[in-house]
Amino acid sequence: MEVYLEVVLHKVLHQHLKKGKMVLQIHPRPRHISRPTWIVTLLSLACLFLVFSNIQKYNSGCNVFNTSSGCRSAFSEPAASEILREYEEIASRVVMKEILDPVRSKNPKVAFMFMTRGSLPFELLWDKFFNGHEGKFSVYVHVSKGKLICISPHFVNRDIRSAEVRWGKISMVDAERRLLANALKDPENQRFVLLSESCVPLYNFDYIYNYLIYSHLSFMDCFYDPGFAGNGRYSTGMLPEIEKKNFRKGSQWFAMKRQHAVITLADNLYYPKFRDVCLLNPERNRSYCVADEHYLPTLFNIIDPGGISNWSLTHVDWSEKKFHPKMYKASDVTSELIKNITSVDISEHVTSDNQKKRLIQPCLRNGIRRPCYLFARKFHPDTLENLLNIFSNFSTI
Repeated sequence: MEVYLEVVLHKVLHQHLKKGKMVLQIHPRPRHISRPTWIVTLLSLACLFLVFSNIQKYNSGCNVFNTSSGCRSAFSEPAASEILREYEEIASRVVMKEILDPVRSKNPKVAFMFMTRGSLPFELLWDKFFNGHEGKFSVYVHVSKGKLICISPHFVNRDIRSAEVRWGKISMVDAERRLLANALKDPENQRFVLLSESCVPLYNFDYIYNYLIYSHLSFMDCFYDPGFAGNGRYSTGMLPEIEKKNFRKGSQWFAMKRQHAVITLADNLYYPKFRDVCLLNPERNRSYCVADEHYLPTLFNIIDPGGISNWSLTHVDWSEKKFHPKMYKASDVTSELIKNITSVDISEHVTSDNQKKRLIQPCLRNGIRRPCYLFARKFHPDTLENLLNIFSNFSTI
């Protein structure tokens, strides 16, 4: 950036000196410079001042008008535009490489992508889960606030360039796409799992690895909800690309194949609709689109409905019927709870209209009925000790 600004400064100086020379040729007596020349001179000085101001801004994190003492280096917290530019560059390279040279991996890996607000309270549990399976997985962490601090070698230096994330906003989708872009750079990554800091694994590594790698589908929640919390969030601003009949809802926690991950990055048709329209629903005159619950379900319902499972591999408990799912506390976490969750083999959704219709389907993996869930959330940090005791030896689960 400094080089760029120096070039701009050089050009500005060169142009105005050249222009000034021409003026002096027309008006050879400098003591009687005409008004137009003074205007040019003042504009030149103003341009130089602004350029200098920008140089100072990028060098010190401040500008010459800023008198506060709390200025920090602009490079300590990357600007949103810089993060966006980096993501677009990574995504473009990944997609183009995938088109020119599709990956045929001999050593397929699962990319575990954590989207967190800050720390990872279950780092020790995940460390135990990953231990001994190096070469079969990759870890990526998107931290929306602060810096990732960890001790497990599986998480050290695994955080990516991140930006702030707000629930229900397009920034959630942007974070998912950033994680996918970074994970796709490794050609061995063939499955991509999105997790939160409150997620825990329900089985040992080998079981989850085989379940994912040898599945024909991407595991993505997707269902039709005619109610206020489903199609009630649709906006006609999405036309003509997205019709209301194709609008879908689902949990954001996915486990997708590499082909679908590439499609998610390459999509420049449906994503802009959610990015632009979800800022404000003109029919409700408020921001209420919840892009993270609708973008991916709608995208794959339109382009590849037979390629997704229509349920998520991550369990949540909505029995409290609140705005957010139940948060498991230490007193809730027992072997019986884990057994109950892992015994579920039917996916159920309830519509948000007056009918409250229950939508039930068996969890089929490659045509065979299997447990629905490999992961679960939301667990409070104080449940770590109980979980470590339950999963004392992942290899025996």
